[in-house]
Amino acid sequence: MSIEVKAPVFPESVADGTIATWHKQPGEAVKRDELLVDIETDKVVLEVVAQSDGVIKEIIKAEGDTILSAEVIAIFEAGAEGSASADEPAPAAQSAAQESSSADDLKVNPAARKLAEEKGVSLADVKSSGKDGRITKEDVLNHLKTPEPAPAQVATAAPAAPQSAPAPVVSAPVIPSFNQGERAEKRVPMTRLRATIAKRLVSAQQNAAMLTTYNEVDMKAVMDLRKQYKDMFEKKHDGVRLGFMSFFVKAATEALKRFPSVNASIDGNDVVYHGYQDIGVAVSTEKGLVVPVLRDVDAMGLADIERSITDFAGKAREAKLGIEEMQGGTFTITNGGTFGSLMSTPILNPPQTAILGMHKIQDRPMAINGQVEIRPMMYLALSYDHRMIDGKEAVQFLVTIKELLEDPARILLDI
Repeated sequence: MSIEVKAPVFPESVADGTIATWHKQPGEAVKRDELLVDIETDKVVLEVVAQSDGVIKEIIKAEGDTILSAEVIAIFEAGAEGSASADEPAPAAQSAAQESSSADDLKVNPAARKLAEEKGVSLADVKSSGKDGRITKEDVLNHLKTPEPAPAQVATAAPAAPQSAPAPVVSAPVIPSFNQGERAEKRVPMTRLRATIAKRLVSAQQNAAMLTTYNEVDMKAVMDLRKQYKDMFEKKHDGVRLGFMSFFVKAATEALKRFPSVNASIDGNDVVYHGYQDIGVAVSTEKGLVVPVLRDVDAMGLADIERSITDFAGKAREAKLGIEEMQGGTFTITNGGTFGSLMSTPILNPPQTAILGMHKIQDRPMAINGQVEIRPMMYLALSYDHRMIDGKEAVQFLVTIKELLEDPARILLDI
């Protein structure tokens, strides 16, 4: 039976998408729930999986083609038998594969299956945590992090640090390497996400009267507080670690309530004032910068913020962020300090009118009560749209954040 393979229904904010990668070719055997194709949009990467066993009869939209919402991209022949894929084991290895054939009966997400195949992991050994016992990609990663007694297995285990997690299913174009002394050029097409980021950044600079004001904050009080309570905090909140970002988010929330113009946006000739604080947190991925949004931050505690940021970062690295998780937002925070940046000028995230830039914490000599002391200092940068925000408001907003961070008890006391 022939079935039309269609692109997912895109949200209203997404006009079209691009075929990124076909994981199966015509005539190649496909199993139910196996990944067929990745579709890249301006904001996220979407996966299309097989609804039943069979083969792809015809690919209508090739890699690089632009497609519309729900457009037919291939014809699938359900129940048909196809040739073995290049990824299937050679005959000499089939006896070993048969031992783990029971894994095919498990409920497995396509991304989890692909990662397990790449890492040589038997899905029968992976502990599932998904709905209805489904094995997720996170389950495979957790399995890889578990120490193995045999040295050969330890050598293939994935590093425990989340930053070293495998790349998303859809990899960004790899930066080409060159031999020493080679005078060559290699042209690589820009990804759709990177092109969209570039377009928005240029638009922000062209359409806004953007200015940046700077200040510096003494991080000693926050660092002392974190050092004193981080173990209790982690124990109390089921392993959630107390980081610096939650303090900045809460300080920014208080400052936004005091300076509504900084929390506003411009829509044509209208100014839209928001009676809530939805703060976007910029996350860097291999495919580019994405900004998931924390909703109603005023009602969130430090643990809620840290947990949400950790979840967003994990989803971003695996290209699993939903479009709805990146829409909206009344203010943005970006942290270049994680990469060692000492000072930078962040660019606005339209239609927002301001963005806060965090930077590297560095010990510097400071004059404290007439004495020179070494303090952990961070430069802060606030870029803002001068059409909406006056310099006085911008400076006072940034000073408010500085004061709240240097005396974090004021965040809790709302003073």
